Amino acid sequence: MKSKVYFTKEITSESLVKIYEVLNQELKGNVAVKISSGEPGGHNFLNPNLIKDLVKKLNGTIVECNTAYRGKRFETESHKKALIDHGFTEIAPCDILDEDGEIEIPITGGTHLKGINIVGSHIKNYDSILMLSHFKGHAMGGFGGALKNMSIGVASKNGKAWIHSVGITKDPDESWNYTDDQDGFLESMAEADQAVVSYFGSENMAYINVANNLSIDCDCDANPHDPEMKDIGIYASLDPVAIDQACFDAIMNSKDEGKNSLVNRMEEKHAIHIVETAEKLDIGSRDYELIEI
Repeated sequence: MKSKVYFTKEITSESLVKIYEVLNQELKGNVAVKISSGEPGGHNFLNPNLIKDLVKKLNGTIVECNTAYRGKRFETESHKKALIDHGFTEIAPCDILDEDGEIEIPITGGTHLKGINIVGSHIKNYDSILMLSHFKGHAMGGFGGALKNMSIGVASKNGKAWIHSVGITKDPDESWNYTDDQDGFLESMAEADQAVVSYFGSENMAYINVANNLSIDCDCDANPHDPEMKDIGIYASLDPVAIDQACFDAIMNSKDEGKNSLVNRMEEKHAIHIVETAEKLDIGSRDYELIEI
């Protein structure tokens, strides 16, 4: 069967709640809502007013991890300030998953990360998780959606270094010396995804991508390029492979004349390869049915 991906053109707090409800997958227990808090200086991250109703419906905790680059979210205290300044602490409790260290969770399959994904230790405090992702471009990955949010996003700063360096080093400062293997990086993210899905179980996970503010740059960029194409809408699925494939296809097939820079960024970085690899690791399917609500 094709994986179901739900879609709405309406980007509002009400439509975000509605598209989650259509998934018919109750996230139970202590619910983590994984977002990108956004590097200070940037402005394209998900608006707290957009997501607050859904987060409150889930009685969720917004979760993040520290960065591997030495920006204003590299240390926990400055990262907490970013969460405050960007308005997220006003709508829900916020938790830096690697504030108190990290744990290793196993990867089944893959070749690069030697069977180990390194994530924030607070992950142990959650029973289920919503990957609430801002779909946009990315300087290294080509695009960032559910699969990037679940891999790099849940990884501790050392875990991020492990993924970025394709399993060579866990030192954030050293990891930037090992960024030549682009396909290996994408494959490493997919391996990390496999570990997170296995850890929580697919029955305790859901995925929403908000395709707005479609810059070619990630929310980790303090000075992102302004979006050149119009907002698309909100996607939701229980399959992280299908949802990222659907968003990728929407951009590639768009008639928006402003899409070219983002298309070029995705093609230059071979962005679709993370989706290809994730499917090979049995995380999900690229074959999907798009259902507009």
